[in-house]
Amino acid sequence: MSDDEALFPPVDPIRAGILGRCPRCGQGRLFDGYINTAKRCSNCGLDYSFADSGDGPAAFVILIIGFIVVGLALWMEVTLNPPLWVHFLLWIPLTIILSLVLLRWIKGILITLQYRNKAAEGRLDR
Repeated sequence: MSDDEALFPPVDPIRAGILGRCPRCGQGRLFDGYINTAKRCSNCGLDYSFADSGDGPAAFVILIIGFIVVGLALWMEVTLNPPLWVHFLLWIPLTIILSLVLLRWIKGILITLQYRNKAAEGRLDR
């Protein structure tokens, strides 16, 4: 993360993260594949070695999808009282689809926010 940000216009980290774009120029691809981070930006050459979202995206996805699916399943059980197979037919595919979509979006958002805020690994100065 060099200090040459003045050469590029400011990029909205949320939009760039959802679209999977470079956090510096907003044009190049952030991902190489579905959720694998690319080595560098194909447009501006930013090295993505700083990008380490860790387990953050998975934790956010679990909390968000759990809230949505469990809330809807409880509402459906109380109001409609469907058989158990209807719950399986609805909630398992919905959970899988939403998890796959949100995982990429949240990983992109966390990486772009990491770049914007210059977040780095903690170091002890001695």
